[in-house]
Amino acid sequence: MCGILGLLLADEDAHVNQMLFDGLTVLQHRGQDAAGIVTSEHGRLHLRKDNGLVKDVFQTHHMIDLRGNFGLGHVRYPTAGSSSCAEAQPLYTNYPHGVCVAHNGNLTNAADLADYCRNKLGRHINTDSDSEVLLNIFADSLIKGENNGSDMVENIFSAVEKVMSLCKGGYAGMYLINGIALVGFRDPHGI
Repeated sequence: MCGILGLLLADEDAHVNQMLFDGLTVLQHRGQDAAGIVTSEHGRLHLRKDNGLVKDVFQTHHMIDLRGNFGLGHVRYPTAGSSSCAEAQPLYTNYPHGVCVAHNGNLTNAADLADYCRNKLGRHINTDSDSEVLLNIFADSLIKGENNGSDMVENIFSAVEKVMSLCKGGYAGMYLINGIALVGFRDPHGI
């Protein structure tokens, strides 16, 4: 079980860092293993994550660096993978655009999907986290849509559809596409 939170402010000069911190503090009961926040500020991502409670992971100097008008937050209770800091979320891949994921749930076919990502998509999987699989399948689908000249909105929905068609289990989460969008998703059964 994990807690996830995504915020987008209309004012591009506003900052979501304190709201994400406050929201994660309220969601702390959903996960005490690790916490993380990523924000987007004028096309630049700012990320802080570590093992521990929200109040311990984010000190004042970290909060000052988490600038931007939209972002994701995550508190983790590991049910898959390990308790490694590398598996703390949000997870990030730089291509395309800089895409991040915060995820709750379990993929029942995660091992098969990790092989698919490595062998069919040529994507590097660095952890045992099923969240990393969700991230890489989505990012790869975005790239393919952009290469086909698709409209960005259509491309985003197509990428989510690809994730839903491949990933089995009970899950929900959010993607942050740097400078473009926040996208919420859940498994096709709504579990």
